[in-house]
Amino acid sequence: MGDDGAGALPLVIDDLSVVYGERRAVDHLSLTVHRGEIYGLLGSNGAGKSSTIKSIVGLVPPSTGRVRVFGLDVATEALRVKQRIGYVPEASMLYEALTPREFLEFVASVRGIPRLDASVRTNAFGAAFRLESELDEPIASLSMGTRQKVLILGAFLHQPPLLVLDEPLHSLDPRSVRIMKDLLARYVTDGDRGVLFSTHTMEIAQQLCHRVGILDHGVLRAEGSLSDLRERAARGDASLEEVFLSLTREDEGLDEAVRALEGA
Repeated sequence: MGDDGAGALPLVIDDLSVVYGERRAVDHLSLTVHRGEIYGLLGSNGAGKSSTIKSIVGLVPPSTGRVRVFGLDVATEALRVKQRIGYVPEASMLYEALTPREFLEFVASVRGIPRLDASVRTNAFGAAFRLESELDEPIASLSMGTRQKVLILGAFLHQPPLLVLDEPLHSLDPRSVRIMKDLLARYVTDGDRGVLFSTHTMEIAQQLCHRVGILDHGVLRAEGSLSDLRERAARGDASLEEVFLSLTREDEGLDEAVRALEGA
């Protein structure tokens, strides 16, 4: 098998469960991300999205099941897996005493990226996201949106074949959201890379993702293209938001809840 696992899929999750004490956050989950695909992982708070993602990147060990990245087992070949993943976590994981440039230089050294290549990429991303004036400011002084941009730069810096993004558009301004959408769409056009994209924003998932999986209490309730999910929910012209609410049964009592708030 070659460095990128010739013929292997970017991500295969097989019968994954994640259990914290008596709480089952992920319940026998199986899904795949194909080459050239952006796969959207959708779910309400507590659905198991972040636990799934943390298992993929090696932060949480599976209670049962296997996770493979380009054919490499996350549990037994963790270092080789991490070399192939770019990760944006749900919560900021930055060294606040560093500047963004220093943080990205550190990421580049860990990833084995030549200094010149890292500098060129940092400057290109910095210009695109309008970070030039903040690359040399302490991270502790930066806004949440700017910190999110730095996390995104860190994930893309080594041009990984698999991006694992947990709510990556959180706190971003509309221009940066548009850049991210275009960047991700172009990122998979070579037909070799894959993206797992967790989001609460149904409109963006509908625009961007080739397939989506709907998690509900750790269980994959449905997956497929929007047309597949519309057929599953018997909602021929529904938006992804409407399909999601229908399949997770979160539309039950919705109108009554809104009327109750109006009268409060």
